[in-house]
Amino acid sequence: MSNDKTKEAGKQFPLFNTDAEAERFVDKADLSEYDFSGFKPMRFEFEKKTKQINLRMPESLVDALKARAKQRNIPYQRLIREAIENALR
Repeated sequence: MSNDKTKEAGKQFPLFNTDAEAERFVDKADLSEYDFSGFKPMRFEFEKKTKQINLRMPESLVDALKARAKQRNIPYQRLIREAIENALR
């Protein structure tokens, strides 16, 4: 058995400069050989934002929203949209 932790955990996932490079890699690679433990789920917003709303909120709630959004490294308005979407599910 190997003492090489990289082999035990799986190969390091490569970085790509273009979508085409990533597509070629995925077409040929055995993804079971790679370590995905450092990956995080991503959420993509494709729909165009065409409407705007105004909402009055206590400053303390806005501060809390901004702090949570900063923890997640996303804009606070995206966090608000996510909360509304989750409430409507």
